[in-house]
Amino acid sequence: MNGELYWCCTGNVDYDEFVTKVTTKASMSLLLPTLAELDAAAAVVYRAMPPTPQYSWPLINAALGTQAWIKHENHGPTGAFKVRGGLVYLDALTRRAPHVRGVISATRGNHGQSIGFAARRHGVQATIVVPLCNSKEKNAAMRALGVTLIEYGTDFQDSREHAAQLATERDLHMIPSFHRDLVSGVASYWTELLVAQPGLDSLFVPIGQGSGICGAVAARNALGLQTRIIGVVSAHALAYQKSFDQKCRQESPVTTVIADGMACRVPDAESLEIILQHVDQVVAVTDDEVAAAMRLFFVATHNVAEGAGAAALAAAMQLRTQIAGKQIGLPLCGGNVDHDQFAAVLMSQPVP
Repeated sequence: MNGELYWCCTGNVDYDEFVTKVTTKASMSLLLPTLAELDAAAAVVYRAMPPTPQYSWPLINAALGTQAWIKHENHGPTGAFKVRGGLVYLDALTRRAPHVRGVISATRGNHGQSIGFAARRHGVQATIVVPLCNSKEKNAAMRALGVTLIEYGTDFQDSREHAAQLATERDLHMIPSFHRDLVSGVASYWTELLVAQPGLDSLFVPIGQGSGICGAVAARNALGLQTRIIGVVSAHALAYQKSFDQKCRQESPVTTVIADGMACRVPDAESLEIILQHVDQVVAVTDDEVAAAMRLFFVATHNVAEGAGAAALAAAMQLRTQIAGKQIGLPLCGGNVDHDQFAAVLMSQPVP
């Protein structure tokens, strides 16, 4: 990409003025955390949880025809990688604004658990907005963390817009799904993996709103490595892949029934710019491919993976020829799947 920024502009806006505004904003957002900043963020994370393990499982390697290192973010205190970002964000927020009244955000589940977990540690009340018909068990997990849960809208975008409205009405601090502090926290798991296995040829990273893949970019760049980064989206939620291919922000409908962590209709503008500049490839995996990867994880490792948590493995299976003979890194980035859905996946039945 040679450091260039690509944007789509529609409507009655002066083009030069538009480019100046968005380029200035995006350039500021593209300042990824330094290694020193990542170390400081990791110290915040480790006050609440230990590093997670990475294992190379023989049956996974046999299925892929190469050596894969699985980073087990499903072993964290909320069962997903997002908790790291929440810990760093709330730590920074409560130092900047010690009298913050409360926080609000939108989620499909793991980001909300992250905010609930971190807010409780700081004595801050958290309100989380989720779509109607969201995961029952993720909702229950958030409520157990003391979150005030509001169900609104048909998808994440609806929930996010409603949360922003409530933030204004109720004088709450709106926590976005993508922010530099979230990236700094999430990057700690990629730093752990890349320090342990610096010879990895590539990392496969699911894309929801972008903190995970931008954390991988931040860790890779800060460590001075040449590791390729391959983004993974749901074939039933193609916004980020379409945006990557067309080099500008594209909206796309969401129909996935299994990969709710990747159910993005509208890409985040800031994370997209980082992806455009630093990510090598974006691939799409179907719900059937994700379900197969969930089954493989369970059979080969006896770990439970949610849909988005198995997406990286699904993509690696799809690209077996491309990765042959190369060491790769795959996150099992979350294990928060509803009982009924997981049972149907294991039995190869239609997902409810």
